[in-house]
Amino acid sequence: MKALVLERERELSLRDIDLPLKLGARDVKIAVDTVGICGSDVHYYTHGRIGSFIVKSPMVLGHEAAGVVVEVGADVKSLKPGDRVCMEPGVPDMASRASRMGLYNVDPSVTFWATPPVHGCLTAQVIHPEAFTYKLPDNVSFAEGALVEPFAIGMQAAAKAKIAPGDVAVVIGSGTIGIMTALAALAGGCARVIVADLVQEKLDIVGRYKGVTTINAAKQNLAQEVARLTADWGADLVFEASGSAKAFQGLFDLVRPGGCVVLVGMPVDPVPFDVVAAQIKEARIETIFRYANVHARAIELIASGKVDLKPLISGTFPFEQSIEAVERAASGRPGDVKLQIKMP
Repeated sequence: MKALVLERERELSLRDIDLPLKLGARDVKIAVDTVGICGSDVHYYTHGRIGSFIVKSPMVLGHEAAGVVVEVGADVKSLKPGDRVCMEPGVPDMASRASRMGLYNVDPSVTFWATPPVHGCLTAQVIHPEAFTYKLPDNVSFAEGALVEPFAIGMQAAAKAKIAPGDVAVVIGSGTIGIMTALAALAGGCARVIVADLVQEKLDIVGRYKGVTTINAAKQNLAQEVARLTADWGADLVFEASGSAKAFQGLFDLVRPGGCVVLVGMPVDPVPFDVVAAQIKEARIETIFRYANVHARAIELIASGKVDLKPLISGTFPFEQSIEAVERAASGRPGDVKLQIKMP
């Protein structure tokens, strides 16, 4: 099948590649319709690696996807040909200790689309387990279905924060994941979410959502503004979603005594971490890695209309322009949130 292949760092091609399409008894075959371009796709393209995951051989990109079931395995019960679906891209060993504990996202043996050496889904058809394939309601488009995966990261962050109704949150970073986290926090019960970034164009996009207050940290002192907006008490929750080492400087100045800091972004560089500042507030610290057991609830929120992800789609490219789409994502246009590719 033809696919978008990362040949090596900074080299993409649209070409035929031999991909396994053996249908197991509990698998479904899916005709891919829409795929989102993730920051990890861009990072593999620009750097050839993320941490210990190194592109050593050609790899198909893409892991944010929705499509149509075209064939099901003999033991599949919940899906049938013609069903519109989205897919959770990480498949764990269901017999692992992590999976039995419900923590399948941290199973060391998980296989995740477009994470070396596993091929992604930017191709015509894929095989995926029934257990990690979710039927889309009629009122949820393929484009929204392809946004469920990044929204699930925000859902995981909101769940780990243990939001109480009426909480005030701060989200540092208004990229795709920062915005998803802000929307999940609002849906989870936060009364207000304060979103901070250095890029005004990104803040303008998230600032259109009801319940969001924005702070341009390039022009305003973030700690002072948070103090002003919370009557000098601090935020109940702080989500660090930028992945910037600089964001950790004064991070605990933003949270109230006894509040929670959730680490969402993944810094490339070492970060300064003020242990004493965390201790004197008895701040709770949570971390997340992808998501577990949240996709179904994410779909319900989108279908209900309580979470509208459509404004976050900045551009849709035909499959034939996939290379152009990835190059645009790599250029980092300030007004772009999510670019998607529409399969033929």
